[in-house]
Amino acid sequence: MMTYVLVAVAVLFAVLVINAINILREYERGVVFTLGRYAGTKGPGLIIVWPIVQQMVRVDLRTIVLDVPKQDVISRDNVSVKVNAVVYFRIVDPDKAIIQVANPFEATSQLAQTTLRSVLGQHELDEMLTERDRLNADVQKILDSSTDAWGIKVSHVEIKHIDLDETMIRAIAKQAEAERTRRAKIIHAEGEKQAAAMLVAAAKLLGADPRAIQLRYMQTLTELGNDRSTTIVFPMPIDLLTPFVKKLGAPD
Repeated sequence: MMTYVLVAVAVLFAVLVINAINILREYERGVVFTLGRYAGTKGPGLIIVWPIVQQMVRVDLRTIVLDVPKQDVISRDNVSVKVNAVVYFRIVDPDKAIIQVANPFEATSQLAQTTLRSVLGQHELDEMLTERDRLNADVQKILDSSTDAWGIKVSHVEIKHIDLDETMIRAIAKQAEAERTRRAKIIHAEGEKQAAAMLVAAAKLLGADPRAIQLRYMQTLTELGNDRSTTIVFPMPIDLLTPFVKKLGAPD
C-alpha cells in the first residue's frame, strides 16, 4: 500500500515539475503572479512557475501593426471626410501592460481612433492633403504620451487614405484649374512686363545715337526685301532728311 502511495506522489510531483517548466522565446516575457500578487517579470529562457501557487501571463514584445478603421472626420472648414490610418506600437513594460490595463491592444485601438478624429478635426482640408507628415507626427506624439502609463511605445503613425465625396472632388478640381489659370496669367503678365522694359531700354539706346536708328532702318529694309511682297511702304524719319534739306536750302 505504501508503495502505491509513494508512486502516486512521485507521479504527481513529476507532473507538477513538468507543468512548472516554461520556455520563453527571445521576444517574450512572462509576468508572474504568486497567490495573486505580482512577483516579477521573467524571461527569456527557462522559467519555473509552480502550478496552483503561481500564474504567468506571456507578453509579446514585438512591434504590432494596428489598422485603424475609417473614421468620420469634420475638418475645421466644415468638410466631411473619411480617414483611416495604421499605427505601429510595441509593449516595452510588460508588467504595466498587464496590470494597468485589461486589454492593451483594444485600449490602444480605441485611443487611436479618438485621437485621429480629434487631431484631424483641428485642421483644414488643404492641410490634411498637403501636410500628412506633420499630422502623422502630431497623432504619434499624443498616442505615445497617452499609452506610456500602459507600458506601450507608439513608434509610428501613418495616415493611409482620406476619402472625399464626388462633390468635393469636383470642387477641388475646379479650384486647381482656377489656380493653374491664375499662374498662367501671372507668368504672361511678367513676360509682358519684361518685354516692355527691354523695349524701353532699346529705345533709349537708339535715341542716344542717330546712327543707330539709321542702322536699324537699314536692317528692317533688308528683312522686308527678303519677303515676297512687291510693295513696301516704309516711313522715313524727318531726321534723316534734315541734312539734305539744309544742303538744298544753302545759297550757292
